[in-house]
Amino acid sequence: MGLGALGSAAAWQLASRGHSVVGLERFELGHSRGASHDTSRILRHSYHTPAYVRLTCEAYDDWARLESESGESLVTVVGGLDLFPPDCAISPVDYVDSLREVGIAFDELDVAGIRGRWPQFHPPPGTLGLYQERGAIVPAARGTAAMQRLAASAGASLLASTPVTRVTDHDSYVVVEVDDTDYTCRGVVVAADAWTNQVLAGLGAEIPLTVTLEQPTYFAPPDPTAYQDLPVWIWMDEPSYYGFPCYGEPTLKAAQDCGGPVVDPDDRTSEPDPEMLDRLASFVGSLLPGAGPVVRSLRCQYTLTPDRDFVLAPVPEHPAVVVGLGSAHGFKFAPTFGRILADLVTTGKTSSDVSAYGFDRPGLTDPAYEANWMV
Repeated sequence: MGLGALGSAAAWQLASRGHSVVGLERFELGHSRGASHDTSRILRHSYHTPAYVRLTCEAYDDWARLESESGESLVTVVGGLDLFPPDCAISPVDYVDSLREVGIAFDELDVAGIRGRWPQFHPPPGTLGLYQERGAIVPAARGTAAMQRLAASAGASLLASTPVTRVTDHDSYVVVEVDDTDYTCRGVVVAADAWTNQVLAGLGAEIPLTVTLEQPTYFAPPDPTAYQDLPVWIWMDEPSYYGFPCYGEPTLKAAQDCGGPVVDPDDRTSEPDPEMLDRLASFVGSLLPGAGPVVRSLRCQYTLTPDRDFVLAPVPEHPAVVVGLGSAHGFKFAPTFGRILADLVTTGKTSSDVSAYGFDRPGLTDPAYEANWMV
């Protein structure tokens, strides 16, 4: 249940394997209340642990499969640049070591090297750049819609405007309740993002989650052609920012990571926040002085675990109910997560390493765990 990127990917995978699938979405398909809408997301190899880097290798393969089966071009390779300023809050050592251990090639660049390749950037002295040539853009709304189409063509029934009111486990079967119908099934994938705990309440399970409201913004450079060949970039400090080259339109997209207010997903605004906009515009103006004026802002919801690791596991004592949660950096893994969730709900195991993403880790079980969202 839930038909954003993860739920749609699971529906596609399950239906393509011959299972009878009903997908339930509380809003309309393609809605903007969660985190699977808008245009672009980053696909990258660079991460802070070897396990994450290995999972990105699977993600590239699974996006290629989605492209093949959908007949759509979805992955736009532009290169990826991680920017580590002096005394940054995110150490580059973990990234360098993790990429090396997995055998992913990358370049280490000083400021002169960065500006030599992309003179549009103006990083401060002492900034280290890690460049990975396979960094790419994947489309959020279009990628999710492609997985929904594949799921439907394989026989899945995808029902919009159908909020789940309760899930109960009866050992040999699970009951999913909606307003006027009960669905009895052998297994359930819960990919409900900010509404995960509402869905799990009938099982007596709860995940410590924080929901924030973020604000991607688009800028209009006076000369868009000068910004078509930029890589995707991430500013590895606190606060952290990220951005895209021109993609599908003559604008640059940028946002702060985890910079928005904590919200109730059922009672939140969709209006832009002027203070967040000023903060972002100031940063973008210093790093990319030619980015130009703001064109528009939109809101995007983050659902965060305390350790910002994913949840890809069955609910304790309820093996037929499997949870998928991307913790606000999961879209790049969406086709992979669909495969993993389909594996877990049908066989209880998967070939991918998901040992770090269960319910039994300190980030989910220790009330004193100090939240850290820097990745």
